[in-house]
Amino acid sequence: MRVIAGSLKGREFKSPRGAKTHPMSDKVRGALFNMLGDIAGLTFLDTFAGSGALSFEAVSRGAISATAIDYDKSAHRALDQNVKELKLTNVKVIHAGASGWSENNQDKTFDIVLLDPPYDNLQINLLEKLVDRHVKPGGLAVLSLAGKLDPPELGLEIAARKSYGDAQLVFYRKS
Repeated sequence: MRVIAGSLKGREFKSPRGAKTHPMSDKVRGALFNMLGDIAGLTFLDTFAGSGALSFEAVSRGAISATAIDYDKSAHRALDQNVKELKLTNVKVIHAGASGWSENNQDKTFDIVLLDPPYDNLQINLLEKLVDRHVKPGGLAVLSLAGKLDPPELGLEIAARKSYGDAQLVFYRKS
């Protein structure tokens, strides 16, 4: 895998071993960040972070910081190693489940919350909790889900929805 744009463009990083994660394709990742536009100075929460690809892309394109959370041991190992190899001081790696982290950090808010849960276990109640607690007013939540599914409401206005074959991105805006 590689960073596709920004200051880290072309830098490679490792994916976690095993089949528990579904890395977002370069095409979908590029589309996500093109839709976000200028993200300079924004803060990101990357839940279900896997390799950290979304966090790396965010800071490469000017985000001030990213907090990357993953519970899976293989994903956390890869994520931690990638941050060290890329020498990123503005990506905070958290080894925790998103629910437990949220319970212990209810006051932390971000400009953009990235939600890339396992396609076979969306955990709608958890996603609702994450966007309610952690998206700043005026901020966005972006959900990656299987292309054939109808997007959940999550208690926010759907600002945009784009499909890319077997994947789709749903952008939610918080008032």
